[in-house]
Amino acid sequence: MVLGLIEEEQMPQNKKALERKAEAVENRLVRALGHPLRARALGIFNERTCSPKEIANELDVPVNKLSYHVNVLKKCECIELVSTAQRRGATEHYYRGTTRSFFNDEIWDQLSPAAKSGISIAGLKMIVDGAQAAVAGDTFDSRSDRHLSSTPVVVDEQGWADVAEMLAANLERLLEIQTESAERLSADKAEGFSATVSLLGYETAPQGQG
Repeated sequence: MVLGLIEEEQMPQNKKALERKAEAVENRLVRALGHPLRARALGIFNERTCSPKEIANELDVPVNKLSYHVNVLKKCECIELVSTAQRRGATEHYYRGTTRSFFNDEIWDQLSPAAKSGISIAGLKMIVDGAQAAVAGDTFDSRSDRHLSSTPVVVDEQGWADVAEMLAANLERLLEIQTESAERLSADKAEGFSATVSLLGYETAPQGQG
């Protein structure tokens, strides 16, 4: 009985704390992902440590333009400074991502529809841009075991819950594989190669829409 009372008293506080956290996450990430160039830069910083100059060269944009967006990412606490190096009399700064923009269900439910839409659009653009670049660069189909599929299914609520659980487990395993690969590469003093795995799961639009 006492435990039940404590839980009841704590629930409103926990809910308010969750709402405050969601609002903070929303404000920070919506601003960070609010521009396509920032979204792409954050994706690269989450993949590896690099400098704004390197990303500017990779994306073929002016360094000063990219630097502005990097400063926004810094203010949003989405990247952190790792090291500096002297390059031809100038100091080059190297950053890495501090967030992969993961949301648990509780936080996601607290976000506004506009924030959800903006984050989803930015994420989808990153996926499409990356795939198009791989096709143009002749790497998308370079491996015989590359995977491309889109599978419409009809499920009930339990089936959808099972799909969501499966996708979350795949993401967790993917991150484990990345860690295991990093350890082997370090032990072998070898270099790896970049690969992209995109996971999508969503309710299909009604026929005739979209």
